Amino acid sequence: MSAARSVRSNGGLSELIEGLDVQRHVIGALIMRELHTRYGRDNIGYLWMIVEPMLLATAVASLHGTGGSHGHDLLPIPFALGGYCVFMIFRSVIGRAESTLEANKPLLFHRSVTILDMLVARAILEGVSTFAALVILLWGAWVLGLAAAPARPLTFLGGYMFMLWFSFSLSMPICAASYFSKAVGKLVHPLTYIAMPISGTFFLLQWIPQPFRAWLSWSPMNQIFEMFHTGQFQSVESPYYDPLYIAGWCLGLTFVGLLSLRIVRPHVHLS
Repeated sequence: MSAARSVRSNGGLSELIEGLDVQRHVIGALIMRELHTRYGRDNIGYLWMIVEPMLLATAVASLHGTGGSHGHDLLPIPFALGGYCVFMIFRSVIGRAESTLEANKPLLFHRSVTILDMLVARAILEGVSTFAALVILLWGAWVLGLAAAPARPLTFLGGYMFMLWFSFSLSMPICAASYFSKAVGKLVHPLTYIAMPISGTFFLLQWIPQPFRAWLSWSPMNQIFEMFHTGQFQSVESPYYDPLYIAGWCLGLTFVGLLSLRIVRPHVHLS
């Protein structure tokens, strides 16, 4: 009996590993398809994946990077570069979610391709390209003497990954809702820009007077930015973020997102 149970257990594990390997190849193929569709091979081709966020972040940093320093290492240019690159994750992942189904619906003819795979592929592409742009820009600022290396690399990376997870978890219900109503897609872009000035992209919560600081501290986005800047600058030791609180939000939104994709899938008619 125990031998039969062991065989079934090993068989189930091998099926799981095989299924994960299939999805890995599917997501990899979707990433390459997205790269070719979005950037093509003309001119600098796939390099636009990094150059585009670099240009945007540099332009924004030049506008916001003229303020004074709030600490021995809290300089305006790296603060603006870091803040805007992290916000770009949110804007890009959320902004592209509403077009995911319409752009890739024919791929659902393949049984191994799911809506979740499409969203994961786009999130990975945005996350990798924006992080590469962030590293290059901060390295350039460091070479020019305008920035220092991240003071707490793990906290720095943790804040970035939390933003990617938070954005991805939100992209799922937005993708589903946009399929049912085009109005949702039209609202997403203006709402992301409205979120920028209150999200912590260009400020720390310690600079905000009460009671607004207390209100903003409940926002998971503000806490993510506090965590990111704490990792970026030695002089920032924010008490206004809690990784467990952020993870709770991300887990809850992920559950809602997966449920929404399950609801919308039967309504996606292939023709």
